[in-house]
Amino acid sequence: MLGNLLRTVITVILFLFPLVATAAELPTALSDQEFWRMVTEFSEAGGAFQLELMSNEDSAQFVIPALKQMTRPGGVYIGVGPEQNFTYIAAIQPRLAFVVDIRRDNMLQHLLYKALFELASDRADFLARLFSRKRPLGADMSASVKSLFEGFEAAEPDAALYDENLAAILDRLSTRHGFPLTDADRSRIAVFMNTFRAAGPYMLRGSGDKNLTYVQAMSGSDLTGLNQSYLASEENFKRVQELERQNLIVPLVGDFAGDKTIVNIGQYLKSRDAIVNVFYVSNVERYLWDQGARGKQFYTNAAALPLDPSSTFIRSVTSDISRRLGVRLPDGTANWRSFLAPMADSLKAFTEGRVQTYREMFEIVR
Repeated sequence: MLGNLLRTVITVILFLFPLVATAAELPTALSDQEFWRMVTEFSEAGGAFQLELMSNEDSAQFVIPALKQMTRPGGVYIGVGPEQNFTYIAAIQPRLAFVVDIRRDNMLQHLLYKALFELASDRADFLARLFSRKRPLGADMSASVKSLFEGFEAAEPDAALYDENLAAILDRLSTRHGFPLTDADRSRIAVFMNTFRAAGPYMLRGSGDKNLTYVQAMSGSDLTGLNQSYLASEENFKRVQELERQNLIVPLVGDFAGDKTIVNIGQYLKSRDAIVNVFYVSNVERYLWDQGARGKQFYTNAAALPLDPSSTFIRSVTSDISRRLGVRLPDGTANWRSFLAPMADSLKAFTEGRVQTYREMFEIVR
């Protein structure tokens, strides 16, 4: 009898072992090889769009208090565009993040940021390297954003620091990580660094004369007056920095309505029983709906992602479009308006045929 029992136990173990052995979960770090495999294999051919080295959305932080209540740390973040993603990442503390943008330049800019996060000792060092200016005397880890930037206000761009920082960035990416950047990639990264150097934090801004400067974006607040930018505190900065150092913020070249990038992300996450809890789409949906059926294709792609009831879209529109959509602004100063919407509600409305236009998505899902 004991022999039969032992054989039964062994049979059960052998039956279950393949399931255990092939089970996967989100990594605590990605190897350089796996990171670059994702960047290359998940990405699509790049497309054309205006160059944006920083966000022009002055309402980005407005939704953060509600976002923190709706989501839980340890999920997966997907976003689009440059540095505003870091503010959302610092707020929701995901286990893994993907930044998907149709511009290859955006992917390269995020590699630049990755190197800077890895090289920097703290926020002041990060800003000194980013803008090629000497670190202000007295800038410490407890400094407020206001005082941190005040130290840079009179600082002049330093050509020697620029050369040193650019060399360190390219060495970090190409030698330390072994990413096979092309000569064209390296040249574009140099162009971005030179733009940051020439403009400085008080002049660099998103597209349009009315849009924020870098200082204003980092010094902004939510509607309660609390600054929640990724540079608001050393704690926020370190949250993003740790993910970058573990290769867990993966920049991709991709089309939201394409047939590869979002699909590949979904397959990867499903195989690891992971959930997308935040998808920051900005105003990309507007451009997709303007292109006809591509708006519908995006929702088909999004529906294939692994979601749960807490999964949330972050949408942003300019205030003039917001007014045309009949949405009341929270104050009279914002040029943009950011919204949260349960992904399930948006996808259900689309599946049921209740959404045929960009405007209808805002009318139905609030």
